[in-house]
Amino acid sequence: MSDRTLFRSGTPIKIAILAMGGQGGGVLADWIVDMAEHAKWWAQTTSVPGVAQRTGATIYYLEMLPESTVKAAGRDPALAMMPTPGDVDLVIAAELMEGGRAIQRGLVTPDRTTLIASSHRSYAVAEKAAHGNGIADPNTVIDAGNEAAKKFYCFDLQALADQAGSIISASLFGAVAGSGTLPFSRADFEQTIRRAGVGVDASLTAFALGFDAAAHALAVPAPIDTSRPMPEVPEHAESPHMQFLLDDLKQNFPVQAHAMMIAGLRRTLDFQDLRYAREYMEHMRRICALDTQFGGLGKSWALTCAAARYVAVSMSYDDVIRVADLKTRSARFERVRGEVGAQTGQLVYTTEYMHPRLDEVCGTLPTALGRAIENSPAASRFIGRFLRKGRFLRSGTLGGFLLLYSLAGMRRFRRATLRHQVETNSLQQWLALVSTTVEHDYELAVEVVNCRRLVKGYSDTHERGNSKYQRLSQAVGRLSGQPDAAGTLRALLAAALADDKGIKLDELLGKALSPHNRDIPWPT
Repeated sequence: MSDRTLFRSGTPIKIAILAMGGQGGGVLADWIVDMAEHAKWWAQTTSVPGVAQRTGATIYYLEMLPESTVKAAGRDPALAMMPTPGDVDLVIAAELMEGGRAIQRGLVTPDRTTLIASSHRSYAVAEKAAHGNGIADPNTVIDAGNEAAKKFYCFDLQALADQAGSIISASLFGAVAGSGTLPFSRADFEQTIRRAGVGVDASLTAFALGFDAAAHALAVPAPIDTSRPMPEVPEHAESPHMQFLLDDLKQNFPVQAHAMMIAGLRRTLDFQDLRYAREYMEHMRRICALDTQFGGLGKSWALTCAAARYVAVSMSYDDVIRVADLKTRSARFERVRGEVGAQTGQLVYTTEYMHPRLDEVCGTLPTALGRAIENSPAASRFIGRFLRKGRFLRSGTLGGFLLLYSLAGMRRFRRATLRHQVETNSLQQWLALVSTTVEHDYELAVEVVNCRRLVKGYSDTHERGNSKYQRLSQAVGRLSGQPDAAGTLRALLAAALADDKGIKLDELLGKALSPHNRDIPWPT
């Protein structure tokens, strides 16, 4: 038995489990209760569900006492229904940020609590919806866990569960056993899984992996590497046509931009076709020529490197055709099956929620027809009657799949659509602004390129981002010639990315463009 055993004579062991829907938090709680009861302990579990699968995790709370202690007291124990800050022995988090929330709630204390958390991430809605990079820094939780917990175990328990073909509750159960924080043997844990009788072999494999990971864990969890490796530049392409583009890239563009341009070529090719990838290369050729002319060699080709990313993003916009294409790919169906743990032979149906707006419908039509409908109040009202409510579509059924597959097949007609004309005109205006700006201020031109990161997504997300981008584009001319114009535009972009409604952006724009506020020390 470990010297970290939590049991103190006469006091219940108190355990809090934080898990989201589908992670088996209830299964884990039931396993612990079953194990305790078979060892002649009194055990009780309660749960408080979160608001939704990712806006709030369910908290399962357990208390347990040896039956000998209960008999010595001469009465049945009164066990608590909810965890109390500062009074929890073991906290188990099925996702890293849930471990952070347990720390925030005061459930983790350095004099008492063992914290076991999986290091993988399931991103919150706010993280996904942010205009910029809204992903929270996982190392903040790692640092907090090292300070707040008596003992902190943190490693990727989801990956171990996936490796075993099981769910994370099994690897978490193994981590609890391997940590030695409960006064039960490994055999007690394993017998509990066998008694459950469901997915026993896979669960035992995941349990063993979790056990070994905890038993050999570092005394202090290592920081998580959040860097993103750049794409590798291949030696050879899969076709002669792509080989021509690859050779062109290597011979005529700076090596600093090669990796991002490879990603751009792949993205534009996947979005449309080989001709579209050639168009991307031509846009980049003009950018690179400007970079060469205005000192890019001495500036590590910053303009070309930035444009390599955002030109590709601008060209591969999210329209109805693109969304339908992504939803009907076999890789997506396989990913969904893997996420829900579907077994061979099981049918999985995905229900898509779709609520197209009038501009999205018009965007898929030929340019002239789409413009005519948008400019006709009567036609807009008539079509709008059918777009008031969203629709639920089961893409796994024949009818639902064929509908989406037909929409995806419209890719061959994309160049003739209204949306493509709008996006192409916007791209040309942006590149023209870059070309004009670089002649006077290289650093400001680089920030003009970076401003394009605001334009992404579709529907309301695209509209809000494009509105902010237009405001920044209009400000570039007035910023040109000001001291540290690039730093000012960088600060404005940061404000636009951080504020969904754009209130902070408008406030800073007013200051930046006012002749009385030009000496404001803008943050970088």
